[in-house]
Amino acid sequence: MSHRSPNQPFADENGPVILAHRGWRGLYPENTMLAFEKAAELPIDGLEIDIHSTADDVPVVIHDATVDRTTNGSGPVHDFTLAELKKLDAGYRWTNDDGKSYPFRGRSITIPTLAEVFEAFPHLWINVDIKQESPSMVKLFADTIRQHNMIDKMCVGSFSDKNVADFRKELPEVAKSGSAWEVRRLFIMKTLQLSRLYWGGANVMQIPEYEGNIHLVTKRFVKAAHRNGIAVHVWTVNETAVMQHLLNIGVDGLVTDFPDRALKLVGRL
Repeated sequence: MSHRSPNQPFADENGPVILAHRGWRGLYPENTMLAFEKAAELPIDGLEIDIHSTADDVPVVIHDATVDRTTNGSGPVHDFTLAELKKLDAGYRWTNDDGKSYPFRGRSITIPTLAEVFEAFPHLWINVDIKQESPSMVKLFADTIRQHNMIDKMCVGSFSDKNVADFRKELPEVAKSGSAWEVRRLFIMKTLQLSRLYWGGANVMQIPEYEGNIHLVTKRFVKAAHRNGIAVHVWTVNETAVMQHLLNIGVDGLVTDFPDRALKLVGRL
């Protein structure tokens, strides 16, 4: 099974793109090397990760702006040096039985650097959500991509339109996930039956099926995206029935905490 390139984000004869959301998050502590390594043992297409930067300007892989939810520490990520972050237990709070047990505590699981991820998984598509807006880490992130020759293996997006604009200016060659504004524009134009007039720079829209009460990912939305040469990947999809429904309406990729379920559904496991 050959892996898809982020510049080829459409479903093809091999079926949909399967991205492991923060690694194999359903079974292992999110955004850790353990979760990534376990996911990479499966025939996934890539990893979906989130980044912030440390006080000493090192890009690190963590979803939240603080370390509180996932580690035994407390405080903003950007207040820690890398050495200080590495002392935290990134498996400390993981539980799958409502806190009766914490099987990954004390197992030397740490917050990884972006460089560590690049070096460990050069064969995988790395899908990055730039979480940190201030201070800007865009140039730092772009420099790390260049240093590890990952330009052709990345897809990058952010909930921050500023991050998106700044990153596209800094590294225009990297495959692009749609900005919040690009998603809204396509949705509105689809609703007005004007999707043929859409403009934007995204290769792929990576979105939830629903945004509040708004049903974003419908068959019409997928058709509108495809008409404009844009793939549609949906997050975070963990139930097999929902995965099947989305595939039935033509989505190109699934971002999931349980990549094994998606791979079994599409016959790759």
